[in-house]
Amino acid sequence: MGILDIILIGIGLSMDAVAVSVSNGIANHKMKWGKILLISGAFGLFQGIMPFLGCLLGSLFARFIEIIAPYLAFVLLGFIGGKMIFEAVKDMRHPELKDSEKEEKQVNLTLVVLLVQAVATSIDAFAVGVNMACYESSGTLALPVWLACVIIAGITFILCMMAVLIGKKTGDVFSDKATLAGGIILVIIAIKMLVEGIISLIC
Repeated sequence: MGILDIILIGIGLSMDAVAVSVSNGIANHKMKWGKILLISGAFGLFQGIMPFLGCLLGSLFARFIEIIAPYLAFVLLGFIGGKMIFEAVKDMRHPELKDSEKEEKQVNLTLVVLLVQAVATSIDAFAVGVNMACYESSGTLALPVWLACVIIAGITFILCMMAVLIGKKTGDVFSDKATLAGGIILVIIAIKMLVEGIISLIC
C-alpha cells in the first residue's frame, strides 16, 4: 500500500463527513471561522483515530464494527437530520418568530451533536485500520500506520473545511429553507448508509 493509495483511501473515507459538513454549512450559514475549524477538526480527528484503533485492536472487533456501523450511523444521523427537519417545519408554521430567534436556532450546532456526527461518519474507517495492520505486518505498507492516519485526518480536515464553506454559500441562497435542506441531506446520508449495510450483508 503506497502513499497514493493512502491518499485515495483518505479521500474515500472522508466523503460522508464532507457531505455532513456541507449540511452543517447550509444549516448554519452565519457560523464563524472558529466553528468551521472545530467542525473540520472533529471530523478529521475521528477519521484519523478510527483506523488507528482498528490497527491496534486487529480483527477481533472488525467484523462486529463492520456489521453495526451502517445501522448505528443511520440511527445517529437520521435522528439529527429528522430533528432539524422538524424544527425547520415548525419555524415555517410560525412565521411570527423574530429573526433573532431564528438566527439563534440556526447556529445551535452543539459540541455533542458535532461529536455524534464525527463518530457516525468515521466508524467504517475502523475496518480500514485492520487492513492497514495486515499490510504493515507483511511489510508492504509504505508509511508507519500512525503517519497514514495523520494523512487521512489531514485530508478529511481540508475537505470538510471546504465543504462547510460551500454549504455556507448555499445556505445564504436558501436562507429560511437552510435548516430544512441541511436536515434532508443528513437523512439521505443516513438512508444511504443503511442501504449499503443491508447490501453488504446480502452480498
